[in-house]
Amino acid sequence: MTFVVALTGGIGSGKTAVSERFEALGICVVDADLAARIVVAPGQLALAKIAKRHGQGILTSDGALDRKRLREIVFADARERLWLEALLHPLIGEQLGRQLSEAVSRYAMLVSPLLKETGQVNLVDRVLVVDVPKRAQIERTLARDGGSEATIRSIIETQMSRSERLAMADDVIDNTAGFEHLDAEVKRLDSLYSNLAKSVH
Repeated sequence: MTFVVALTGGIGSGKTAVSERFEALGICVVDADLAARIVVAPGQLALAKIAKRHGQGILTSDGALDRKRLREIVFADARERLWLEALLHPLIGEQLGRQLSEAVSRYAMLVSPLLKETGQVNLVDRVLVVDVPKRAQIERTLARDGGSEATIRSIIETQMSRSERLAMADDVIDNTAGFEHLDAEVKRLDSLYSNLAKSVH
């Protein structure tokens, strides 16, 4: 069984910057956001159910999910968010389990913004949190995605609080200290995880 490290953090915390560095070291990275896209791809049952609930306006001209429109709906109405989560979380969990079981690197990494909320924490052996203050989350997400600060704040509110995330962490990367610090921390943790994975087998 593959040793699995979860990489989590709030929106805009820099999960991608961290995961890309682990990937460059040869680690198989499985991304919950990508799995979420796979389960709502055209032709998937989940997409048909979403279109049935919200109408054809939730689809783009080529039949794909209009993710921005759906995000606006679910973050404006908690009932819609709960309905969507009940539909997608089990499907995403199955997809992630399959991908992790096929990993062939020293250990595998699961990148997930909603690790505990989705039950994906049950797929992992250790938790790494990438941490930044809330103000940095908002500024970085606005710079990356555009949109409104209100929407970003509402997304942050639906995610686990910073203190809760840090409480569940086995390891923490402070992502406010620049790229050199990030590189050094990833190398240090890669060595730690490689040794832990060996000791488990």
